Amino acid sequence: MPAKVYTDKDADLKVLSDKTLAVLGFGSQGHAHALNLKESGLKVIIGLYEGSKSIAVAKEKGFEVYTTAEAVKRADVIFVALPDTKQQAAYEKDIAPNLTKGKTLLFSHGFAVHFKTLVPPADVDVILVAPKGPGHIVRRQYLEGKGVPSLIAVYQNPSKKAKKVALAWAKGIGGTRAGVIETTFKEETETDLFGEQTVLCGGVSALVTAGYEVLVEAGYQPEMAYFECLHELKLTVDLMNEAGVSGMRFSISETAKWGDVSVGPKIIDASVKKRMVQALKEIQNGKFAKGWVAEYKAGYPNYKKLLKAGEGHNIEKVGARLRSMMPWMQKRSIKGAQASY
Repeated sequence: MPAKVYTDKDADLKVLSDKTLAVLGFGSQGHAHALNLKESGLKVIIGLYEGSKSIAVAKEKGFEVYTTAEAVKRADVIFVALPDTKQQAAYEKDIAPNLTKGKTLLFSHGFAVHFKTLVPPADVDVILVAPKGPGHIVRRQYLEGKGVPSLIAVYQNPSKKAKKVALAWAKGIGGTRAGVIETTFKEETETDLFGEQTVLCGGVSALVTAGYEVLVEAGYQPEMAYFECLHELKLTVDLMNEAGVSGMRFSISETAKWGDVSVGPKIIDASVKKRMVQALKEIQNGKFAKGWVAEYKAGYPNYKKLLKAGEGHNIEKVGARLRSMMPWMQKRSIKGAQASY
């Protein structure tokens, strides 16, 4: 049965009109939510840690900026727009001591709540509003009079008004213009992690790198391997994004199509699916979350080591040289490129 899709007519901004909304953090999602809500006529304040580089940016955008603790005190609805690994410390130090009965905690990802790295008191509402797109797209679509499809979920609802608040927030950021689907913290968290690990990030990057290595080790030029295994991936993904898998197949050659349906399942075979199932089990039973939290608390030793190894792979050197030959390509450097919170 298809999920119910909520649109503008199902949400009422008046639910938030007499409330103060605090956005904790001013990174990718934080800045987009804050600006969109403000331009939807709602009262928004920003909470940041002392010394944050984002304080000046948020003030320049016209926001009142407070310490995290003070923002929580002043607000009725508090959006925790912080990285998953930083939420626990911020919650214990600044959020929990200033939560009072009747307030609402809002998240855009259910990780911390679902895996209980933080446990909200029973007398506050806990909701989720998760646009299915990065913050700059959420912002751009809003400015164009459109929106990004979004998810909502209710974890705790002592006020009996939590869903209305979630829908109103989704409307304030433009989500109901595109459509909003209700989920749960558990479903959003587990499917999000699974997609990142096995397909969207982990699966794709490992597949691209392996394909590149096979061609180079077989004696082909690295430049050819890069073009065929990485550069042209965007063309295929764009077709899938626009029209689904079958739509992509409609647009490619018969030879490519035959290779797709006859060889692809031999590469991504039952053994790969079996390991995907295992990855899902480790998400569901909390093993991945415990390992990731432990990695953060240890100072990211394996995380940094693995990222550094990836950055040093030959595919990155070849890619940088080839991209410099493409004037239409937006030039980006990963050095020092961190989201601001």
